Amino acid sequence: MNLIGTKWKPLILFHLLEGGLRSGVLQKKIPGISNKMFTQTVKELEHDGLITRKVFPVVPPKVEYRLSERGQSLETILRGLDEWGLEDCKK
Repeated sequence: MNLIGTKWKPLILFHLLEGGLRSGVLQKKIPGISNKMFTQTVKELEHDGLITRKVFPVVPPKVEYRLSERGQSLETILRGLDEWGLEDCKK
């Protein structure tokens, strides 16, 4: 729980289940997250080995995030949380 037990980490990881996303696209998929919190959260996820960050040498800078192998191992848990949330909203 120390690795994914914050408000934003599961959301970022969930959106990366379908593949790599550019930084701006990923951030737009998470309404309400500030730039500061997004940056802090992806840095923590990268430090913990759950995501990888690739910087492309172009102008403007292009950064892409992907799940690492360790991050991909959370797929069952993340999808389960999503299913639970959808069911709970129906009640």
